[in-house]
Order: sequence, then C-alpha cells, then structure tokens
Amino acid sequence: MSNDLIVAKFGGSSMADATCMRRSAKVSFDQKANLVVVSATYGTTNQLIQISNLASKGQWDECAELIEKIKTKHNDIASDLNCYESVREQLETLYNELETLSKGVSLLRDLTPKAFDGLQSLGERMSSLLFTYAMKEVHSENKDVRLLDVRKVLRTDDRFNRASAQIDEIKELCDLHLGEISNDVIFVTQGFIGSTKDGETTTLGRGGSDYSAALLAEGLRARTLQIWTDVAGIATTDPRIVKEAKLLGEITFQEAAELATFGAKILHPTTLTPALRANVQVFVGSSYEPDAPGTWIKKSTSEAPLIRAMAKREAQSLITLSTPKMLHTHGFLFEIFKIFNNHRVSVDSITTSEISVSLTVDDSTLLNKTLFEELSALGEVKIEGELSLVSLIGNNINHTPGLAARIFNALGDINVRMICLGASKHNFCFLVANDKASECIEKLHKEFIA
Repeated sequence: MSNDLIVAKFGGSSMADATCMRRSAKVSFDQKANLVVVSATYGTTNQLIQISNLASKGQWDECAELIEKIKTKHNDIASDLNCYESVREQLETLYNELETLSKGVSLLRDLTPKAFDGLQSLGERMSSLLFTYAMKEVHSENKDVRLLDVRKVLRTDDRFNRASAQIDEIKELCDLHLGEISNDVIFVTQGFIGSTKDGETTTLGRGGSDYSAALLAEGLRARTLQIWTDVAGIATTDPRIVKEAKLLGEITFQEAAELATFGAKILHPTTLTPALRANVQVFVGSSYEPDAPGTWIKKSTSEAPLIRAMAKREAQSLITLSTPKMLHTHGFLFEIFKIFNNHRVSVDSITTSEISVSLTVDDSTLLNKTLFEELSALGEVKIEGELSLVSLIGNNINHTPGLAARIFNALGDINVRMICLGASKHNFCFLVANDKASECIEKLHKEFIA
C-alpha cells in the first residue's frame, strides 16, 4: 500500500448542512484525500445523548420529539443534495434503528453501555451516508467514491463507551478492506465508532473522531493526516480569551499533545499518539478557509520558543489526602493510585509533601462516592472544586532560570493553589479559581507572546 496516502477528517461543523458538505467535499478533492473520515452532523451527537438519557427514564414523548428533529435535519440535507431515492431508503433504515433502540431502552428503563454506543453510532452513520453522496457529486467525473462501514476495520475491545483500539488488528483489517484505495478510488467512513471482534458496535469516547482518523492513518501507513475544523489552525491561545492570539505555522508533536491534554479543544488529546507512532505528519486547517496556511504538527520544528502557546482546562477539582502514615513509609502512593486505577479515573497533576498528596481530577470524579470512601480509609480527604488548570506549553521550560519569577510577576495578586513544574520540559501548569483562569491567560500571553 502506498505511503503517499492522505487521510482527511472533517468535524461536525464541516458536516452542518448541505452547503458545508459540498464545501468539505471540494476540500477533500483539492487536497487529494484518499480516505475521508467524518463526524456526525453538528449537534447530532448531543441530541443522541439526550435521547439516550430521556429513554432511560421512560420519557418517550420527549425522545420521539428529538428523533423527529434528527430526521428532519438529515432529510433536509438529503433534499438539498438532491439525493437519490436509494440514499433516502438507507436513511430510513437508520431512523428505524434509532427508534427501535430508543424504544427498547425506554421500555426497559435501562441504558446499558452497549445500547448507548449503538445509539451514539447513528450520528456518524447518517452523516457519512449523506457525505458520500456529496463526494460523488463533486468527484463525479473521474473518481470512484465508496462508503465504508468503519466497523469492518476499526477493531476495539469490548469496553463500551470508551473502547480501546486493537492496533495490530486494525492494520490487518485496513489491508483487507482498503486494499483498493488509490488516487482513483476514494473511501468515506465514520469517525468515533468501531466494533469488537464479535461485531458489537463500540465508541472511542467524546472527541474520538480525531483519534479514529489517526488510527486509520496509522493502519494505512499514510503520509499525512489532515484535521479539518471550523478554525484555521492551532493558535497561541483561545482567541475568545485573547483577541491578539496568533495562528501557529508549526508545532511539535510533544507541544501539541500537551496543549490538547491541558485544554485546547481543537484536537482530542489522544489523537496524536498513533500519528507520532507511525510518523504521520498532521495538518490542522479550516474547511471554511481551506486556503489559509493552517498548522503543521511535526517531530521537530525550525524554531523552539520558550513559550509556544497556553491553554486552560476548566472544571477541575483539587483532592488533598493527608495522613502521618505517609511519613517515611514506602508504598503509600501506590495504594492511592491503585484506588484511582481501579475506578479508571485519570489524574492530571500531582504534588506531594511529607504527609500529604494533592492531585487534580475532572469535576465529574466528585460523583464517584465509592472512590472517596476508599481514599478516606487511607487518611483525611479534602476537596476543592470550581478550579482551572492553566498551562504554558513550550520548550526547555524546566531548565530556564527565572521563568517562574516572570510567570508570578505577571500574575500579580492572583492566588495559585498548586504548581506543577519539572515533570515535562514542555509544560508549566498551575491551578487557579475558575473565574481567574481567563485573566491568567490574558496576562501571560501579554508577557510571553504578544
């Protein structure tokens, strides 16, 4: 299989309506994409989650109303694209599956993880059907455009709602089902979803469309992965916070991964792992402004500034566990992290002292009462919520004298609850109150970038 292949992924905003689909189809044509991965139409995944939750409570009338909205949206796109009757019939089949699954959940009042994944998968399956038609319209003269059910290729385990990819099997299945891919044969497929070896539908978690596109790029040994969104690349920070934010022409994999992990919403945090693993270069651009320069993500860049970009991650909680038992005792941190591991809870940042350990988690973790009961058995637990993690991403951060002084001078009297420095040469992060996070970004951007 050629290593000159290009995988292009289009997000929900690029699938919003027939106009967006036609525009995205033209972008894929101009960029010579060989495999196109699409998200659900804008807002549909949220509607499917609502339907799932309402059905689990037996609120069928509200479910039916939302189902009709989804049908109307996709029928309108089909009409605007002048789709063939066969496309409309395939849409009807998917609508029937949506109603059947929803009714089953509603009657049982039981939303199993498997049923939830089945419902969520319908967004991408509907959008990819419509987008394939838009692609055929744009590529009608000399290209063979085929719709591929990604579940034939993207093999996962059976951990529903957040399945893990089976890398070696994906490579084998790409060879099997995408062997005809070429400059003349283009495939359209779905992001976000996969299947077990028994054929059960799974999802990769929210934001998983980027990740699945990267997995497919790795499986195909592609040269380039293009991520097309509604913004023209990766900026030095969120332009909604700092209007002077600048678009970055290039950024390293390490910097981009840190930026994604610590709050930049343009990329899903796990997206870059398969691309880095397979040495696939990544481009981020806007389907609305396809001629804009965009951002290239590379192994190395021509410049390595001290601070390249910054981000904030909201809805964080600080958990502090204190006990004299920690003093000169081995294995105590192991016991703490074993609890988090058993509950599959990710810890973002951590600091320790002689008799206490503080760590940050997403606010959603606070709903896990059993986890806190188990932590309380080890020592006194204190919880602070409504916090944000502010991160500065760059190079050689942990070996630059005077950096911390510049940061805290810029922050002035803003209270910092926790600092993490030294674990990565690419990241300096600290915790502040939610209502101070944007102000921190504004001051630090002015100090280091503007």
